Amino acid sequence: MKPIRFARFVLALFCVSFVATVGLAETGADAWLRYAPLDVKAASGYKSLPATVVVLNDSEVLRTAQKELVRGVKGMLGRTLREGSGVPTEAAVIIGSIDEVRTVATDLKASEGLHGDGFWLTSARVHGFQCIVIAGGSDRGALYGVFALLSKIAREESVSALDLKKDEPQQPSAPVRWANQWDNLDGSLERGYGGRSIFFEGGSARADLTRVSEYARLLASVGINACNVNNVNANLHILDSDFIPQLARIAAALRPWGVQMGISVDVSMPKTVGGLDTFDPLDTRVAEWWQKKVDEVYRAIPDFGGVVVKADSEGRLGPSVYGRTPADAADVIARALKPHGGIVFYRAFVYNHHLDWTNLKNDRARAAYDIFHPLDGKFDDNVIVQIKYGPIDFQVREPVSPLFGGLEHTNVGIELQVTQEYTGQQRHTCFLVPMWKQVLDFDMRVGGRATPVKEIVAGKSFARPTGGYIGVVNVGMDQDWLGNHLAQANLYGFGRLAWNPNLSSEQIVDEWTRLTFGNDPVVVKTVAQIQLASWKVYESYTGVLGLQTLTNILGPHYGPGPESQERNGWGQWIRAEKDGVGLDRSLATGTKFVGQYSAEVQKIYESAASTPDELFLFFHHVPYIYKLHSGKTVIQTIYDSHYWGAERAGQFVDEWKALRGHVDEARYGDVLAQLTYQSGHAIVWRDAINDWFYRISGVADAQGRVGNHQNRTEAESMELTGYVPVDVTAWEGASGGKAAVCPVASCAAKLRFNGPPGWYEVDVEYFDQNNGVSKYRVFVGDQLVDEWLADAHLPATQPNGDSSARRRIPGLRLHPGDELHIEGVPDAGERAPLDYVEIHRE
Repeated sequence: MKPIRFARFVLALFCVSFVATVGLAETGADAWLRYAPLDVKAASGYKSLPATVVVLNDSEVLRTAQKELVRGVKGMLGRTLREGSGVPTEAAVIIGSIDEVRTVATDLKASEGLHGDGFWLTSARVHGFQCIVIAGGSDRGALYGVFALLSKIAREESVSALDLKKDEPQQPSAPVRWANQWDNLDGSLERGYGGRSIFFEGGSARADLTRVSEYARLLASVGINACNVNNVNANLHILDSDFIPQLARIAAALRPWGVQMGISVDVSMPKTVGGLDTFDPLDTRVAEWWQKKVDEVYRAIPDFGGVVVKADSEGRLGPSVYGRTPADAADVIARALKPHGGIVFYRAFVYNHHLDWTNLKNDRARAAYDIFHPLDGKFDDNVIVQIKYGPIDFQVREPVSPLFGGLEHTNVGIELQVTQEYTGQQRHTCFLVPMWKQVLDFDMRVGGRATPVKEIVAGKSFARPTGGYIGVVNVGMDQDWLGNHLAQANLYGFGRLAWNPNLSSEQIVDEWTRLTFGNDPVVVKTVAQIQLASWKVYESYTGVLGLQTLTNILGPHYGPGPESQERNGWGQWIRAEKDGVGLDRSLATGTKFVGQYSAEVQKIYESAASTPDELFLFFHHVPYIYKLHSGKTVIQTIYDSHYWGAERAGQFVDEWKALRGHVDEARYGDVLAQLTYQSGHAIVWRDAINDWFYRISGVADAQGRVGNHQNRTEAESMELTGYVPVDVTAWEGASGGKAAVCPVASCAAKLRFNGPPGWYEVDVEYFDQNNGVSKYRVFVGDQLVDEWLADAHLPATQPNGDSSARRRIPGLRLHPGDELHIEGVPDAGERAPLDYVEIHRE
């Protein structure tokens, strides 16, 4: 699938044109590490910053820290710091481990609790000079301290001696803070929306790994200490002896930034590529194979971090082949890694995707707990069970996975998805930190005591040796990393929450906005406003009340596809039938999923009366006219939410337009185009979901909106020349279930305007497939008023909700009797498809 690139089709898709009045154009490549010049007044506040930066040892990481500080100060303040080492002979910024700092700053009262990746920014007199001290629990901690100091300057916070003395030592919440990349050796990415792999191309590591170093810099800046570089659906040859040197090259690009490398492996490797006749984890020959292979990896990569395992899941082979358990499979690899300090991450994403839909007691949500809870305490202490935040699959809203409370004697890590697989694929703005906060703050009440998820994954609730955070990121070669400037906030937010889950969403978005767009208060307020609203807006026009995202689960997981949830073995069912909707997961009458939680949490979800509205249909099957806590019926809530969400998405465009002249031209245009596209696709979602539920339920919208579009003319009902009406699959992906396609060289669709004279906006809904670049032209009478290419490469090869796009043509003066004429010229497999035209008074 070709990822969307909003920068590439700004003019083609939305005709954005403007003159920026601030700064130079930016690509987004620097993300939140822009180090843009501060204005004169702000810069004057840092005159006391020492002119020299010294490091207290010659390690690669400390030298990286020193150069980063020089780079940042030069960019923001226009000053070039002198680089030195050892005991300073003038006022200096001193960078080193806490033990080394104590040798030169003997009067410094250092925190005894500072260790590992922690850091401390403070000030002290060293040999009579007033110095800024950046002390780390390790060299990597000191690097994190440098980034913290630069962040303060970029956000115009004081770094005076007095203010730094007030800073407390900073310690990460958990030892494990990993990024996972789902990159394939051929250079593609699974669920990657920002371009090709930064690690691999054509079956090998890239010749130029500069981009990898730049990525490691971003990760280090938010405290992420390791990166798994390949797909969890692992290539079987990732551990081949002739490929390990290529992995070593990648590790070398990550290493200066204190980022360890990990890889995904397949448990079948001893047999499928290793020459054995078995991969039974209890066979001694298999254990020997893993030991020899792991030793070989560490000879090439001494700081190798560990491996991720996906097994017995979605077609991957696993220990069940031999009647063995996930603990058996994890432990045989863990014992090979143990002498080297490596970790095994064993994904709890194990379930049967061939469930019998007709069995009302079947429930995919039960799978992880049913499989892993009986194994509690059987995993070695360098195994982390990697648990998705919810029991299904990265949905826009799910309850917290009960498995977090079901493994009291096993290391666990929470898997969060930075790449927006089910939440808009970076084409839709959806700031995920507020959702993650709700998950991390949720109290599992294990044993009747406070056990919030953030304490469980940090290993604190049950005194386990390790644990933490895993973020599926999937950056690509696109300059802005994720295919959308605003989506970068999710990567920043993941790192900040992994470091300190007690930070608020507001604090995180404020930091990110200031670092990414500057300190203009208008920009800070507006961007925060959009980001903080975006998750609930996206939820509102996709899947509300715990229905999950309602996307096409049998396709790219992008556009609307509620019918795809049902009558298959994947288990993402919503049980939407004539009598009602929702999946009964109660103990009393349902799948008994609720019983996997502690007694106190069961009380929340077992009864319809106590279950919160936002998760109601995840736990209960009720009639459409059932009244929620809000006082509205289920069906009216579905209708109203989708209309509200689509309207609010449209408001994002107007809010962003107010920043014209406050943001550099390139990024202003990119984000405007992306939000404009989102506002149109939100309408596609609104209509698809509402029409589908109307057909299923037979209950009309109390406000008369659903199925009633007074300003809309379907393409199939227009005067067509060459165009042919066709049915769309799934039907809800097109207005009226049909599209008009052009099977010849050129086609036309005409309609006569019958409204009162005035100024209007004409919206053309068409389908932008990824198997061609059709051309469109719109005329009013004989006057050409717009033309564009359908080159956004949306994830579909046919007309449907994945490929539906909207072209807005504002500022048209129309009179009764005017003829609107749309010409379509097909290309390759894309036959210039049309859905409808809407005409709105401005």
